[in-house]
Amino acid sequence: MGKITGFMEFQRQEEGYLPPATRLKNYAEFVIPLTNEQAKVQGARCMDCGIPFCNNGCPVNNIIPDWNDLVYRGNYREALDTLHSTNNFPEFTGRICPAPCESACTLGISEDPVGIKSIEHKIIDEGWEHGWVVPLPAAHQTGKKVAVVGSGPAGLAAAQQLARAGHAVTVFEKSDRAGGLLRYGIPDFKMEKSHIDRRIKQMEAEGVVFRTSVLIGKDFPANVNNWAKETIFPEDLEKEFDAVVLAGGAEQPRDLPVPGRELKGVHFAMDFLPQQNKINAGDKVKDQIKATGKHVVVIGGGDTGSDCVGTSNRQGAASVTQFELMPMPPEQENKPLVWPYWPTKLRTSSSHDEGCERDWAVATKRLEGKGGKVERLIACRVEWKDGKMAEVPNSEFEMKADLVFLAMGFVSPVANILDAFGVEKDARGNAKATTDGEGCYKTSSAKVFAAGDVRRGQSLVVWAIREGRQCARAVDEFLMGSSELPR
Repeated sequence: MGKITGFMEFQRQEEGYLPPATRLKNYAEFVIPLTNEQAKVQGARCMDCGIPFCNNGCPVNNIIPDWNDLVYRGNYREALDTLHSTNNFPEFTGRICPAPCESACTLGISEDPVGIKSIEHKIIDEGWEHGWVVPLPAAHQTGKKVAVVGSGPAGLAAAQQLARAGHAVTVFEKSDRAGGLLRYGIPDFKMEKSHIDRRIKQMEAEGVVFRTSVLIGKDFPANVNNWAKETIFPEDLEKEFDAVVLAGGAEQPRDLPVPGRELKGVHFAMDFLPQQNKINAGDKVKDQIKATGKHVVVIGGGDTGSDCVGTSNRQGAASVTQFELMPMPPEQENKPLVWPYWPTKLRTSSSHDEGCERDWAVATKRLEGKGGKVERLIACRVEWKDGKMAEVPNSEFEMKADLVFLAMGFVSPVANILDAFGVEKDARGNAKATTDGEGCYKTSSAKVFAAGDVRRGQSLVVWAIREGRQCARAVDEFLMGSSELPR
C-alpha cells in the first residue's frame, strides 16, 4: 500500500493550526488541512504491513490501507467511495475522532504512525468540494415506517442506512436543531455546524423526515430539556411505526457530592457548552453562563473538560485551571506493552495550548462562597495505591473560583425514556441489548432497538456511527426477514 519504501523515506506531517492568538478571537475551525501533495506523501507512508491492524483499531472498520493508497495515487473519487462504504460521516470523525486507528498502525510500533485522520479529513473535504457527496435515495420503498429517537451520530447513521434500504424514516429530536451532542456538545471551533446541516439536507433528499423540538417519553424532570415544544408518548410512537430505534445519548452527568455544590456558579459542563453553540447559531440565550473576566476551574480532565477550557478562553476568562482526579499519565506510552490498543499517555489538546493550568491527582473537598455564590474551591492532593485513593496528609489547598464546571463524564441515559418504553436496563442503567447474534440491538420491548450511547454508555462518535449502522441492519432484518445493508 502506498509507496513500497515510503514509510522509510517520509516523516509524518501533522495538520497545521492557526496561532492561538488568532483562533481565540472567534469560534471558527482553525485546523489547516493537508495540501494534495502533503496528503500524497502521507498516503505513501502506509506500508504493506500484511495485517492492517488499523482496520480493527477503527470501530467502523474503515478500509484504511485502500484509501491511503488511492490518495497516494491521486484517485480521490474512489478513495471517497471506499471511505463512505464503512463511514456515513467522515467529516465528523475526520475532525473530532481521537483516531484509535493510528494507535493500532503497524508503523507506529517503531515510528510515528501514518496520519490516517488527516488523510480521512482530506478525502471528505475533496468530496464536498467536487460535488461527489450526493443523495442516494432508495430505488424502491418497502412500505415500512421506522422512528429514530435522537439525532446524534448513532441516530443519523441508523436513519440514513434505513432510508437507503427503502424504509420511511422519521427522526425525532428534543432540541431545536438536529445533531445531538454533535450540535450542542461539540464546540464550533472543533466542528462547525455547517457540516451537520449539509448532511441533514442530503438525508432529507433521501427521504428522511426530521422532527425537532419533540420530546419522546413522559414524566421527565423539568430540567431535562427546555427546548421541546411537543411531547409524544412511547405507546403512540409504537402504534404509528413498525420499529423504533432509541439512539439518544448518555445524558446523566456524574455529579460532585461535596459541601457547597449548591452554590451559584457551579455548573455541569453541558449546562455551559450548548449555550455558546446556540449563541453562535444566532440565537439569544437568557442568563447565559459566561466566563468573561472570571477565574474558572474545570473539574475533569477529559475532552468535555477541554471543551470548557477552550470556550472559557474564548469568552475572556481571567484564568482557567483544569483538575484531574487520576495521576498524571506518562508523556510516552510503552508501545511494546500496549500496541495495538489505545494507550494511556499525556494528551495535550489545542484548548490547553490556548491557555490553561493543569493539575493531576487532585480531589475537590468543598466549595465556599458568600451570598450563595461560589468564590473558592478547597482541594487536596491524592495518591493511588492498589487501585484505592487516599488523601495526602497536609496537602489541602485553596483556589479562587468564580465559575466551576463539572466535566467528570456521564453515567447513563436519562432513565425516564427507557422506563417509558419498558426497556430492560443493564447494571449501569443503559438499555440492555446485545451487539451480535440473533436479535442484536433489540431491547426487551417489542419493536424497540437501541444503539449508541443509550446502549453502550458514554463513548466516541465513531462508536456511535458503528452502532447506528449495525442497528440499521438489525432493524432491516427484523422488518424484512433479511438485509443487504452492510454491518
